[in-house]
Amino acid sequence: MKLFANTLTGLACATALTAPAMAETWDMPMAYSATNFHSATGAEFANCVTTGTMGEVEIVTHPGGALFAGADIKRAIQTGQVPIGERLLSGHANENAIFGFDSIPFLSPSFDDHAKLWEAAKPEIESVLADQNLHLLYSVPWPPQGLYFNKEVNSVADMAGIKFRSYNNATARLAELTGMAPVTIEAAELSQAFATGVAESMISSGATGYDQKVWESLTHFYQVDAWLPRNYIMVNAEVWADTSDASKAVIEGCAALAEYAGLYRSKEYTNFTYEGLRAGGMMVQPPSEQLESELRAVGETMTTEWLEQAGAAGQTIIDNYHAMQ
Repeated sequence: MKLFANTLTGLACATALTAPAMAETWDMPMAYSATNFHSATGAEFANCVTTGTMGEVEIVTHPGGALFAGADIKRAIQTGQVPIGERLLSGHANENAIFGFDSIPFLSPSFDDHAKLWEAAKPEIESVLADQNLHLLYSVPWPPQGLYFNKEVNSVADMAGIKFRSYNNATARLAELTGMAPVTIEAAELSQAFATGVAESMISSGATGYDQKVWESLTHFYQVDAWLPRNYIMVNAEVWADTSDASKAVIEGCAALAEYAGLYRSKEYTNFTYEGLRAGGMMVQPPSEQLESELRAVGETMTTEWLEQAGAAGQTIIDNYHAMQ
């Protein structure tokens, strides 16, 4: 990915034509480890902005929940505790159901499908964020989500009673509908939670499992391709309004390239992490026909429930998405 990093810096340098009037440091909290591809993309974005604005805006990333825990990052940006940050918005679907559009099981199981869903949802997401004093800069999807267990699972009945790590409303509801017990755990705490038995299962991408070396505690990964949740880089709207037009142009250019680079990484990282899980000793395989059928039935229930919660805006997203199919 050196090509992307060099391109980011090159575009930024070409865009910034005047010396900065006043330098600002933007601390940027991120929930995932520095080695995670989202964090790596964010670090390149930060460097691009810092270089391109010639230091007028210096972005310093703080991965791994070092500055704020994942659940606190959005609020920290809204209230101006930090000017910028990254967050998985589906973790805030309790505020507005629209934030959970990317976590509807089996609605958009592939990268191509999800690109269409994002196109349909983006205007509504931007509108909701604007009402919350937030401005969206870029967004990158995770790879398709699979199910991790510490045992072989061939049906929903096999999932009964398992302690399941949840990170948003959708994952908690998935646990309830399959008889599992949801436990809220932040990404930075996953390894410890599995090692101590606080959690025994989760739904996540191969990337998360690989980064956290979950094969030390878990044994099976099922490629159910449930959904592709998204991470979002957001800036405080008041801070954005006070940013010079020249710096805004640089930031937007860097954001566009970071989104492209992040998507590329997400796609390339998918198979790499599956192989990494296998190398760690995990069984990586598709679900049984019974498990897949039963999970899709759960997905239909959750889709209906989400539409009831999201109302007309949610229906518009789904209608526009289906029109692109």
